[in-house]
Amino acid sequence: MRPLTIKEIVRCVRAIDYPSMQRDETIDSVAFDSREIPTGGLFVPLKGERDGHEFVTDAIHHGAKATFWANDPNDAPRDIIVIQVDDTLQALQDLAHYYLNLIQPKVVGITGSAGKTTTKDMTAAALSATFHVYKTQGNYNNEIGLPMTILTMPEDTKVLVLEMGMSDFGEIDTLSRLATPDVAVITMIGESHIEYLVSRANIAKAKLEILNGLKENGTFIYPGDEPLLSEQLGEDLPFTAIRVGLDEGEDVYAMSINITPEKTTFYTSMAPEVEMAIPVAGLHNVRNALVACAVAYTLGLSMEIIKEALAGFHLSANRMEWVAGMDHSSILNDTYNANPSAMKSVITTFTQMPESDMHSRRILVLGDMLELGDYSEELHASVSETIDAESISQVYLLGTEIVALRDALLKKNFPAEHIHYYSSDKDQLITDLKEDLHPDDQILVKASHGMGLIDVVNALRLQ
Repeated sequence: MRPLTIKEIVRCVRAIDYPSMQRDETIDSVAFDSREIPTGGLFVPLKGERDGHEFVTDAIHHGAKATFWANDPNDAPRDIIVIQVDDTLQALQDLAHYYLNLIQPKVVGITGSAGKTTTKDMTAAALSATFHVYKTQGNYNNEIGLPMTILTMPEDTKVLVLEMGMSDFGEIDTLSRLATPDVAVITMIGESHIEYLVSRANIAKAKLEILNGLKENGTFIYPGDEPLLSEQLGEDLPFTAIRVGLDEGEDVYAMSINITPEKTTFYTSMAPEVEMAIPVAGLHNVRNALVACAVAYTLGLSMEIIKEALAGFHLSANRMEWVAGMDHSSILNDTYNANPSAMKSVITTFTQMPESDMHSRRILVLGDMLELGDYSEELHASVSETIDAESISQVYLLGTEIVALRDALLKKNFPAEHIHYYSSDKDQLITDLKEDLHPDDQILVKASHGMGLIDVVNALRLQ
C-alpha cells in the first residue's frame, strides 16, 4: 500500500473530529482484525457480533498507529491517533475509494451466481502477461473484503480484478459504486441466494447492479444465452456490451471444443486460428475462459499473448481438482461450493470424460446445496436430470436437503441398490465408500462448502 498521511485520511473519510496534532504521520497498512494489524497501521473497528472498538487496546498492543472511532469521543483511547467518524465501515469504504482514485488502475469487476472466482483467476492470469495485476484474495468480495482488497493493492498495480459477492439487493450496487469498474462482468445467473431473492429474475436484477458504477464508455461482458439479462438491459446502452457463449450468434464464442480430464482446448471467434488451452475440464470453464479472453482482448492484449497466459493458469483449491485416491482411484474434488446450475455442469462434464480403464466406474458423492429456501426440494431434485445409470455407477448422498435428489432418482428408475443416502453420518459414508471402492474408480465430490465434503476427499486421498 502506498503510504497515506493522517491528514489525507481525515479529509477523504470526512472525519467529524481529529484531536491529534500528528497530521503529517503516515500509515501504510489497514486492518480490521486487531491481531493482524501491522506496526504503524490503521485499525478499523467494525461492528458485528462484537463491537470492534473493544479491540482497539489490543490493536495498540500489536503496533497500530491510528484508529477510526465511531463511539463516544470521551471514551476514545489517548495513546493512539484517533480519527472520529460517524460510521467505521463507511470510513473504510471511503478510504478505499480515495486510494483507488490515487493509484488509478483499470478495474475489472466480476459477479455471478457461479464461476466468478474461477473467472477472476483466469482473467488475472491472462492480464498478468502484460500488466501488473492485483486481484481479490480468498473470499474478500463483500462490503468489507472489497475495500480491503483495494487498500492492499500495491501502488504499481495497473489492473485490479475484483470479485463481487452478494446475497440481497443493494449489495452489488455498493461494491460497484465503490470500485467504479472499467469492465463489468456477470458470469451467469443461477439459483444461488434464491432463498432471499425469490426468483432468478430478481437474481439477475441484483447482479445487474454492477452496471451502476460502470465508468462512462465502459464495457459490460455477459452470457448471451441468458434472456433474463438481455431483457433487463434493453437497447441504446451507454456502454459497450459483449455477449459471450458457445453459440455462433454471440459476439464472442468458442468452437471446436475438446475436453479431457487434464485440459480443455478450443478456438475463439476473436482469433479462429489460435488454439486456446486451459488446464481444467468442462464447458463451464470454457465459458469462464471466454470471459477472461474478452476482458484481456478489450484491454488490448492479443490472443497469442492470452493463450500463453491461460495455459499456465491454476484453479483455486478445491475447484475441479484431480486428486490421486486410494486403490488407484481418481477423485475430482469440487468441494469449494455448489449451486444447482454448477452441480449440473460439473456432473455433465464428469460423465463426458473418458473412463480411466474399461473396468473403472464413475461414482458421485454429493451433499446439500445451501441457501435455496422454499425452492430447495425442487432444485435438489432437478439435479437428477444429469444422472443416469449408464454413466454413473454409484451415488452417495449426504444431507437433509439432498434426500429430494434420492427420491427423484428412484422415480426415474435409477437402481435403488446403487443409491446410498446418509442424512448426517459422514463417517459412515466414508467407511462404506472405502469398502465399495474398486481400482481405477473415478469419484466426483461436490456440495456446498458448509457440508464439509472435503473430509471425504481427504479420507480417500492417496497417503
